[in-house]
Amino acid sequence: MISMNMQTSTSHRPQAALMIGALGVVYGDIGTSPLYTVKVALSGAGRPDVEHILGMLSILFWMLILVVSLKYVTCILRADNRGEGGTLALMELALRGRSGRGRWRLALLGLVGASLFYGDSMITPAISVLSAIEGIGIVSHRLDAWVVPIAVIVLVVLFMFQSRGTGAVGKLFGPVMLCWFLVLGGLGAWRIIGRPEVLLAVNPAWALAFIGNAPWETFLALGALVLALTGAEALYADMGHFGGPLIRRAWFSLVLPALVLCYFGQGALLLSDPTAIRNPFFLMAPEWGLVPLVALATLATVIASQSVISGAFSMTRQAVQLGYWPRMVILHTSAREEGQIYLPRVNWLLLLAVLVLTVSFGSSERLAHAYGFAVTGTMLMTSLLAFAVLPRHAHGARRLAWLALIALFLVIDVLLFSSNTLKLHEGGWLPLVAGIVLLTLMVTWKQGRQRIHDTLAGDHQPLADFMESLETYPPTRVPGTAVFMSMIVGTVPPALLHNLKHNKVLHEQALFLTIEVADVPYVPFSERLKIERVSRSSWQAVARWGFKQEPDVPQVVEQIGQEVRDLNLDPMQTSYFLSRQTVIVVRRLPWHQSWRRHLFAFMARNASRSTRFYKIPPNRVVEMGMQLEL
Repeated sequence: MISMNMQTSTSHRPQAALMIGALGVVYGDIGTSPLYTVKVALSGAGRPDVEHILGMLSILFWMLILVVSLKYVTCILRADNRGEGGTLALMELALRGRSGRGRWRLALLGLVGASLFYGDSMITPAISVLSAIEGIGIVSHRLDAWVVPIAVIVLVVLFMFQSRGTGAVGKLFGPVMLCWFLVLGGLGAWRIIGRPEVLLAVNPAWALAFIGNAPWETFLALGALVLALTGAEALYADMGHFGGPLIRRAWFSLVLPALVLCYFGQGALLLSDPTAIRNPFFLMAPEWGLVPLVALATLATVIASQSVISGAFSMTRQAVQLGYWPRMVILHTSAREEGQIYLPRVNWLLLLAVLVLTVSFGSSERLAHAYGFAVTGTMLMTSLLAFAVLPRHAHGARRLAWLALIALFLVIDVLLFSSNTLKLHEGGWLPLVAGIVLLTLMVTWKQGRQRIHDTLAGDHQPLADFMESLETYPPTRVPGTAVFMSMIVGTVPPALLHNLKHNKVLHEQALFLTIEVADVPYVPFSERLKIERVSRSSWQAVARWGFKQEPDVPQVVEQIGQEVRDLNLDPMQTSYFLSRQTVIVVRRLPWHQSWRRHLFAFMARNASRSTRFYKIPPNRVVEMGMQLEL
């Protein structure tokens, strides 16, 4: 369901404080784009002339208006999944009520977007920090050789501090980014005053004239100008933290004016001094302000990197909950904020990828070729999913208006994406390869889990009949309660069968617990449980969590004990029984038919143990092993 008026849990906090907080979390990425966008877009023009500068600025300005302001801020923010945004949240919204091939196609679009987002997460820290540190080369060319080593040190420190959480550092994010945007706007306005004719670029006629005179050059330039849109996905992905209305106010009141002034200020500088193309952002500043600007830019890029790293953690948690990724260790770094999490494996793999990119590419300009492909690919997937969501509940003229708008967005996204495909050989191949690998892993895990589910469902026995037979012909009973984790509701879990076969006993009471993940981000505590009695001494419970929540089995067992008074769930008298499945690949199949089965088996072996994932006390667990052939 599409919610047009969203309320957030933080509505009681002052709006000004929330808006400042949004600057650090939501706008860190797009706010650091002026560091490299103009330099990359105009670097191939040699000494750019007036028509070239004004034409490029006009295209850049109207891209900000059409793609960020109209598409994301005005339209896409309306497609919220109970207040949450992002590629996977939008995918779940699109899948709701659909089945068959259409459902799988939409799921594939969402997974492609999520896979490319990881490419973005690898490139953003590298390009942002490099572009900031490159400012020391303006101070003195003798420092150029130190750009990469300093960037590596900054990145290593940034990733090492992830395990401590972003709470304390996060309090500084908003004020620093507020200062950053004010500096962007101030520097830009100062340069515009010297060459006010640069404001003519607001007129779309300059963009149209440039396109008409050099259509192919314009098409190639789109691959660089799209760098001004990086971080637009964060507007949607971080909607749950701040709410659509506040994100809109921050964009139109501060971020958009500051960015436009900064881009036009760089254009004004180039009109006066075309040789400033070597680094128009830092050369906007007066000589005395260059060192402080480099320091401020470094802080801003660290914040931008922090935001995208946290986004990778959140995306991975959603993928795990939705069944597209194996269970992983998820650590909470704050006792109050649920969204502050740390995933060790993701953190160190990202650091390794970021360092490889930083050292191998060596400059922000070279990395920009790889950056655009990941950004435009994710944007295209968002538009395709929005096509399936936004017009769904509209009728008549309103539905036609939605279709026309999304068709416009799709045309723009296709142009931007196709322009970046021409740079595959210059670095665009990197996020493409990363996306293909991650997509293969996610689809393999999802389909492998579904095959296991189907295998177990095909051999199932009805739970009610089986437990009634045990009441009639009871095995040896032992004191206490057994909690059997069951994958399929209403069926006999393998752990029970193995326990009866090998131990030949059954506890006095039995609880069969199935964990399900809903297609909404959060399930209220009051709606989490569904309990029914199966026999005189056994119960079936289904517990549902949202895809942004983490299952806590002991907590839900305590809730069940409060609702079912005659069920003894005292922690010291309760044992948990789980089936530990070992996947065996059939060897007689040829390699081209079995490689994905081997891949799934490898992922299953390296998944986090279910006891840790479900927060079950290890000293209360009995694991029953079983083998499954694929």
